[in-house]
Amino acid sequence: MEENKEIQQETKEVEQVQETVSEVKEVVEETREENEKRPQRKGKRRKIETVEPTESEWKEQVVQIRRVTKVVKGGKKLSFRAIVIVGNKKGQVGMGVAKAAEVIIAIQKAVADARKNLVTVPLFNTTIPHMIQGRSGAGSVVLKPASKGTGVIAGGAVRAVLELSGVENILSKSLGSKSPLNAANATLNALRALRPFKEVARRRGLEVKQMLGQK
Repeated sequence: MEENKEIQQETKEVEQVQETVSEVKEVVEETREENEKRPQRKGKRRKIETVEPTESEWKEQVVQIRRVTKVVKGGKKLSFRAIVIVGNKKGQVGMGVAKAAEVIIAIQKAVADARKNLVTVPLFNTTIPHMIQGRSGAGSVVLKPASKGTGVIAGGAVRAVLELSGVENILSKSLGSKSPLNAANATLNALRALRPFKEVARRRGLEVKQMLGQK
C-alpha cells in the first residue's frame, strides 16, 4: 500500500512538472508571435566619417644632422644640430637651423625656424630671370638661368633649396667652402637678390618688351 502511495505521488509530481513546462512553452510561443507581428525597428547605424588628412603643400628636406658637443662646467654637453629646408615649390623657400638633445626635436625646431625665414623667389618660365651670385662666409654659389629640359644642375644643399623653391631648370656652381650651411645660405642670398623683369623695367622707365629687345 505504501509503495502504491509513493508511486501515485511521483506521478502527480511528474504531471505537475509537465503542466508547468507546457505553460512555459505556450507563453514562449505567444511572445514569439507577438514579436513577429510587431514592425521591426531598423536601428540607425551611425555613420563614421573618416576625415582624410590633406597633404600640406609645404615640403621638408633635412640637409644635415650633426652631433655637437659643448664644454661646460663638469664635462661635455652632447646635442644635435639639424639643418632643414622648407618650401612649397611655388616660389617660397626657407632654411632653419636648430639644436636639441634629440634628433626629432631638433628637426621640429628647425622646421619652425625655416617657416619664419621664408624667401620669395621670382620665377620666370620654370627658371630664374637672370644670372646671380650669392655669398655666405667662405662659400659662394653662382646661379644661371637655363632652358626647358635642362633640369636642376646642382648638388647637396644647393639642389635642395632650388628644388623646394620651384625652380625646374637652372645651372649652378658652388665655389669656396663646401659646408652645407654655407652653401644653403649662399643660395638663399642669391635667390633673395633676384629681381623680376617688371621691377627692373619700372625702375628704368621702360616696358618689359622694350627692355628684352622684343617688338
